[in-house]
Amino acid sequence: MRNTDHELMLLLAGLFSLLIIASLIGFLLARKKQNATIANLNARIRAWWVMCTISVIALLVGPIGSVILFALMSFFALRECVTLTPTRRGDHEALFWCFFVILPLQYLLVGIEWYNLFVVFIPVYAFLFIPARIALASDTRQFLERSAKIQWSLMIAVYCVSHAPALLMLSIPGFEGENIKLVLFMMIVVQISDVLQYVFGKLWGKRAIVPKLSPNKTVEGFVGGILSASLVGAALFWVTPFNVVEAFFISLLITLLGFAGGLCMSAIKRDRGVKDFGAMLEGHGGMMDRIDSLCFAAPVFFHVVRYFYA
Repeated sequence: MRNTDHELMLLLAGLFSLLIIASLIGFLLARKKQNATIANLNARIRAWWVMCTISVIALLVGPIGSVILFALMSFFALRECVTLTPTRRGDHEALFWCFFVILPLQYLLVGIEWYNLFVVFIPVYAFLFIPARIALASDTRQFLERSAKIQWSLMIAVYCVSHAPALLMLSIPGFEGENIKLVLFMMIVVQISDVLQYVFGKLWGKRAIVPKLSPNKTVEGFVGGILSASLVGAALFWVTPFNVVEAFFISLLITLLGFAGGLCMSAIKRDRGVKDFGAMLEGHGGMMDRIDSLCFAAPVFFHVVRYFYA
């Protein structure tokens, strides 16, 4: 077995070891005491098992599996975003194009590694097409607002998320054929940051960082979660083309972006008067509730790696 395969297996073993430990803790807590918090914790752990298993299988299948996985994630996330934003009959044709033409084409461009078109397809061509298609329906009521909501949903749920599998198209000297580890690195750091912010906030959180928007997010949780997740990223430098210092600062960057993504999605939910984007995942809400951090982190991480390492 190649050394790189050994590194990947070691990374996956560590990931699932953490899930096993979390499952044991949840089981012991449930036996000792039953309450809503413990029940919610175990529901989240079960959902993490499902998500991690599906993600790892898709990633190990190769680039095609990764592209399909993230395309499905984008599809469900886009559906949740659109559901929260009231639409009119004049929007239906544009939405059909978003779900069944623009989304598949974006991921096709990722799959065939056509970077020059992938990076501008939605921000330029889809951006201009959507309001034009809505205008053809001759419904001018709240035209700007309706167009902007669909454009925003497409950008955040499809364009931003598609940068995660796009990491596989990068050609990094001395790191050829190992880009799957970059995808795992980003997902682990961003997701563990969310978990650690929650843990630090529950244990030591006192001061709300944005009280009117998300009272459960605290300064202590933010600082503790971001720094500890960045240290985890630094400890994982051996699966990346980064040295330990670079891994720390890149992890710090994507965890900060992940926090910003979660904050923006919370603002949308607060505006719409809902707790979650959906109920697709038990204990985790909808798809967008799980990838809100990834939406902001993925495109910046992709371009940092492409600019400095590819």
